[in-house]
Amino acid sequence: MEVILVLLIVAILNGAVAFIDEMLSELVPMTLNADQYMMAAGGGSMVSVLFDILLGFGVSLIILKFLKKGFECYVMWTDGDPDAEPAYLVIRFIQAIAVAVCFPVMYGWLAEITQSLTDELMAAISASTDYDWQAWVNGISSLGLVTAIFGLVFVICYFVLYFQFLMRGLEIMILRIGLPLACVGLLDSDKGVFKTYINKFFQSTFAVVVQICLCKLGVGMMMNVSVMNIFWGIACIVLAIKTPRFLSEFMVPTGGGGSGVINNMYHSVRLLGMAKGMVK
Repeated sequence: MEVILVLLIVAILNGAVAFIDEMLSELVPMTLNADQYMMAAGGGSMVSVLFDILLGFGVSLIILKFLKKGFECYVMWTDGDPDAEPAYLVIRFIQAIAVAVCFPVMYGWLAEITQSLTDELMAAISASTDYDWQAWVNGISSLGLVTAIFGLVFVICYFVLYFQFLMRGLEIMILRIGLPLACVGLLDSDKGVFKTYINKFFQSTFAVVVQICLCKLGVGMMMNVSVMNIFWGIACIVLAIKTPRFLSEFMVPTGGGGSGVINNMYHSVRLLGMAKGMVK
């Protein structure tokens, strides 16, 4: 019975190896530029057209909000501080227009920096996409049923992680398309929705880097077939799957600006200073 189960698992692994070899290549470009890989749906042209449509709509909203805030603040005196310099509102208006219009170029720079960072990290951990998966399957099959089951768990987790990369690519693509609308928040003194939006954008991008590093590290551990390395490989791939939730715990902005830790430290030091002043 054990031999039959091992043979069944090995057959499944052999079928999965053909897909894994292709999935390991170009993970970063595929995630950061998902539209270029959606050739069947004409993704590249579709994203460009959608961004142009929302860019025009976003710029219109920025102009309308600029006029509204200026009228309510300096004519009706019902919003904001009428004594504040109008130049501040004009600067925020120019900033919102500039970010909305120049975002495609800035995103191209971000994609290049992310790709370069990932390549350097891969070199640092001595990871490579050129693995002998067939030799790995053969080694798994010779170590018994338990090891074969762990190998199957790893492959299943790898496929789950790959689908996460696809969903992350779609998420980043949607964030790219909708950024002109988020730029309307730059007219507010606290950046409005733009602050949360851009934080989510960078969180998704950084999650890709961490997930790819953990994925390649897990694959490298699994290639060296031994009990402890198999455990470490599965731990790496599972943590890679949970990376977005892990990052969200400390990359979510808190109210009032700045990070929660910095704000707490600042207010603690301030209260301590006030207490010392009262004692004196």
